[in-house]
Amino acid sequence: MARYFLELAYKGTAYHGFQIQDNAPTIQLEIEKALETLFKTRFDLTGSSRTDAGVHALQNYFHFDTNLEITNRHKYNLNAILPPDIAVKSIKTVADDAHCRFDAVARSYEYYIYQDKNPFLKDRGWFYPYELDFSLLQQAATLLKNHTDFTSFAKRNTQVFTHNCTIYVSEWSKAAAQQYIYKVQANRFLRGMVRGLVGTMLKVGRGQLSISDFENIILTKDCTKADFSTPPQGLFLAKVIYP
Repeated sequence: MARYFLELAYKGTAYHGFQIQDNAPTIQLEIEKALETLFKTRFDLTGSSRTDAGVHALQNYFHFDTNLEITNRHKYNLNAILPPDIAVKSIKTVADDAHCRFDAVARSYEYYIYQDKNPFLKDRGWFYPYELDFSLLQQAATLLKNHTDFTSFAKRNTQVFTHNCTIYVSEWSKAAAQQYIYKVQANRFLRGMVRGLVGTMLKVGRGQLSISDFENIILTKDCTKADFSTPPQGLFLAKVIYP
């Protein structure tokens, strides 16, 4: 058997997340259905990065094994079958032991907020019509790189052996008038971590928390201190990085 990496992008609005679930539309279910329709056989898919309901991805991956000969031209056939909010970007053969989840060395996420009501952004960003101090947002984002234990930004009952993450990039930028993007890249992320970081940093930007308060939330290692109310539609998995 040969192993393949399937790269895809999707708008997550209509789906209950990335990984297959009982009686719910998911990205994995749609990809499996499309592969089975095209090749008349079932495929067992392994996903790289789970995303929650409503979260989008500019890049994500599945891998699978098959005796069939599959080439990159099959992406056109799959895209003709898939719904318009999911796109296959490439299909490539890889080493037999390549693993799309465990071989990734880093992942990048982006979170979008906009402050002027815009009907064209409502499912691709968070309408946040509050005055923000951009310099405070940037200070909070930079501070994160000084820490590795992000227990405070992991949702309860997260089943992991460690809450340590190494953040390589953490910064806010202005995309356009009254639009902001938070970009973060790390070797790993905890469940709910990016949304928790964004929600808590926005409190800093509004003056509801000081930089010292924000650092204390990190140090307390208590997830009840962070703000996880950030909605999913502003979050994008931007890139999965391999060696």
